[in-house]
Amino acid sequence: MNTVERIFEEVKALPEFQAREVLDFVGYLKTKRAYAEQAVSTPQSDDVESDWAEFEKLAGTWEGKFNRNECYDRTILR
Repeated sequence: MNTVERIFEEVKALPEFQAREVLDFVGYLKTKRAYAEQAVSTPQSDDVESDWAEFEKLAGTWEGKFNRNECYDRTILR
């Protein structure tokens, strides 16, 4: 008896609501596999490069304009 036949026999003996749970779990496994395959096929280096490009573009935006002491000297914090 192969795996599919064993699963079928086991699910046949379950009440309807539990059989639906098994079916939901099968859907979850398919989604999980599709997501994993998509993550493997998508090159991560492009994402990292674009993130660094965004960072470099805005890196000096606030340079020299931030005073940490003034940050804590606000009436709301008193």
